[in-house]
Amino acid sequence: MENTIIHKANTRGHADHGWLNAYHSFSFASWYNPERVQFGALRVLNDDTIAAGMGFGTHPHDNMEIITIPLEGDLAHKDSMGNTETIKSGDIQVMSAGTGVKHSEFNPNADQRTKLLQIWVYPNQQNVAPRYQQITLNPEDRKNKLQQILSPNADDSGVWIHQDAWFHLGKFDKDVSATYNLKKEGNGVYAFILSGTITINGQELETRDGFGIWNTNSLDIKATSDAEFLLMEIPMQH
Repeated sequence: MENTIIHKANTRGHADHGWLNAYHSFSFASWYNPERVQFGALRVLNDDTIAAGMGFGTHPHDNMEIITIPLEGDLAHKDSMGNTETIKSGDIQVMSAGTGVKHSEFNPNADQRTKLLQIWVYPNQQNVAPRYQQITLNPEDRKNKLQQILSPNADDSGVWIHQDAWFHLGKFDKDVSATYNLKKEGNGVYAFILSGTITINGQELETRDGFGIWNTNSLDIKATSDAEFLLMEIPMQH
């Protein structure tokens, strides 16, 4: 029998620092909810808005796969591996922190906010050499279908991470439906609705809702309005 958990948008943790307006689907920083620490290997899903010209100072990470998906505007990135890049809406960036990395991220634009998802996934091996990868996605590849944006395999579509995880984006017109078949036994899927309303295996979901489902082999997805969403398939044991 499939298991599910729903996190309505208005139940997320929220921190408004002025320069940063952040919503947390899982416990983060000063927001702690013992019921919502992680979903399998998915540890963090932050929905951040960064004010013009502001950002995160240099800070360390280790033994975490960190995925950044800009939704609006740009994010300038600098790290201890020597990468200085700007990621834009339509890109995806991944950093394997491994043995340790320091980075800073800021909004380089003086007149525009930046909105992004920051996602942390526990890796399946410890103390790997830190690495950085960023690609530009083709938005046409998610129009009324599922676009793979992340996998465990370097030669697959999207970026890759040190974990048996697959991420897909969909941008569906109203009434479009699709089936998602899980790639690996023992994995679950956490769906995050970016906009609109969709139904997954009978559960109605609205903008910024999160929905976790496991002990199932497939998802039946139907857009009940024009909708955009992210599916994150991840191991439930890690």
